[in-house]
Amino acid sequence: MAKKKTLFECQACGFQSPRWMGKCPNCGEWESLIELSAEQIKFLKETRASGTAATRAKARPITEIDEENFLRFPSGSRELDLVLGGGIVPGSLTLIGGSPGIGKSTLLLKIAGNLAYEGKSVLYVSGEESAGQIKLRANRLDANHEKLFLLSEINLESVLNEIDKRDYDFLVIDSIQTLYSDETPSAPGSVTQVRTITFELMRLAKSRELPVFIIGHITKEGSIAGPRVLEHMVDTVLYFEGDSNSELRLLRGFKNRFGSTNEVGIFEMRRDGLQDATSFAGRFFDKEKLQAGSALTVIMEGSRPIIIEIQALVAEAYGHPKRSSTGYDNNRLQMLLALLEKKLDLPLGTYDVFINVSGGIRITEPAADLAVIAAILSSYRDRELSAETLFLGEVSLTGEVREVPALAQRLREIETQGFKKLVLPAKPLEETKVKCYLASDVAKIVEWIFV
Repeated sequence: MAKKKTLFECQACGFQSPRWMGKCPNCGEWESLIELSAEQIKFLKETRASGTAATRAKARPITEIDEENFLRFPSGSRELDLVLGGGIVPGSLTLIGGSPGIGKSTLLLKIAGNLAYEGKSVLYVSGEESAGQIKLRANRLDANHEKLFLLSEINLESVLNEIDKRDYDFLVIDSIQTLYSDETPSAPGSVTQVRTITFELMRLAKSRELPVFIIGHITKEGSIAGPRVLEHMVDTVLYFEGDSNSELRLLRGFKNRFGSTNEVGIFEMRRDGLQDATSFAGRFFDKEKLQAGSALTVIMEGSRPIIIEIQALVAEAYGHPKRSSTGYDNNRLQMLLALLEKKLDLPLGTYDVFINVSGGIRITEPAADLAVIAAILSSYRDRELSAETLFLGEVSLTGEVREVPALAQRLREIETQGFKKLVLPAKPLEETKVKCYLASDVAKIVEWIFV
């Protein structure tokens, strides 16, 4: 029997190899070589050879290019529209990932119901649950409508045949790892299957102007299971964050070809499903329960300031000292501890240090450095910080405390929440009712930490 012809192509640079390699020898990317079937090789050759010198696109000055305006329609969720950049774009391919049970299927079924009530034909494809199970959840979400169609299927060709029967306006795939194609001889969820199915869904979305939302399982490390090319092929990548035991969920954009990735959607898990959080102020801290080792700061999630509590535990180590953080960069924690030992002569090398950001939020900006230091010092000395004081500033390797962006928005949130004091590196330009204590160096924080 003749061996089936296959080829491996790097998704980063296009390098081709007759065998799989862990690292591309051309561009140096790891695990970027994807197996192509004989049919895919033939398709690529025909596509690349179809254009002649006369028909191929020619370079034009950017000043002559017309700006493309994307028509959007609302999803029925204010928070989702905010993350998407204003609404759903027809023909877009969106990937949603997150931990099991965090609300991916719940959110998309609710959105599907919203669009069905608006008169759009919606197809919800599930490879993990039966139609009866989805019906039970739809009853709870108030998503029952004759325009919402359910299909419990894992075969891609069957899904495409169903789409050909009716003119759908919205498609949900739950999940991408459960689908398989007859044209690809491998198990569902494999690298080849996921890439083939994503390519077909992308072609379907672009050719029919059909918005497609797909759910992706994540690994223990928190990345989408399967090849990283999946994230490169889609138009938008959204991740759910937060503690599954908490009511609040954060939907963060990591890639968006139609908008900014700075915005974050905040949802609340209620009895009737995942709903837009009407009010999240004060949900990430409790002024009445602050104890030694707790410090408050204000971070920016997109365009919205949020006051959060940072908790620290400093205890004598028995053996090798441990450093662990939840919601905060562990490498940055190591840097701050080394800085405290050098600048303040604290013997933290013999102590275990643990950091936790309340509410399941993951801090991605360095503006919380000063609050982390304040929490560590509070736990080390076993003294409570003032519940009226916030700490705001980025700490450099030299011990200098630097200013943070969007200070005006942060100050307005601090005033709104009724806080009276703020420790920061420089006096704000705008007038404020909040009393400011300046700490230009990390050693200065000791003067104001317990004010």
